[in-house]
Amino acid sequence: MAQSVLIVDDAAFMRMMIKDILVKNNYEIAAEAENGVQAVELYKEHSPDLVTMDITMPEKDGIEALKEIKSFDPEAKILMCSAMGQQSMVIDAIQAGAKDFIVKPFQADRVIEAIQKTLG
Repeated sequence: MAQSVLIVDDAAFMRMMIKDILVKNNYEIAAEAENGVQAVELYKEHSPDLVTMDITMPEKDGIEALKEIKSFDPEAKILMCSAMGQQSMVIDAIQAGAKDFIVKPFQADRVIEAIQKTLG
């Protein structure tokens, strides 16, 4: 069975880019969220194998959502997505329990490599 991924990004075109890369590589899309509040709700609902989480989002940022998901599922596998220049936030995210990070603009091979490494 294909491994499922929850895609979290406030930009629809970014979600579409990640979704495209994942679908081409035989991953199942569990759901999509456009902010951290939705991310937490959808994680509880779908229990995906992996989450790709944008850092900067309205309502609840990716780091807050990461901490909240980790609080009820310490085993959650979350991959942070960041733009250039967000190094300090990436460090915060890793310390909060993120498994890895990918930098925008996404390169398909780097995305898949990070996902495979994270999922083991």
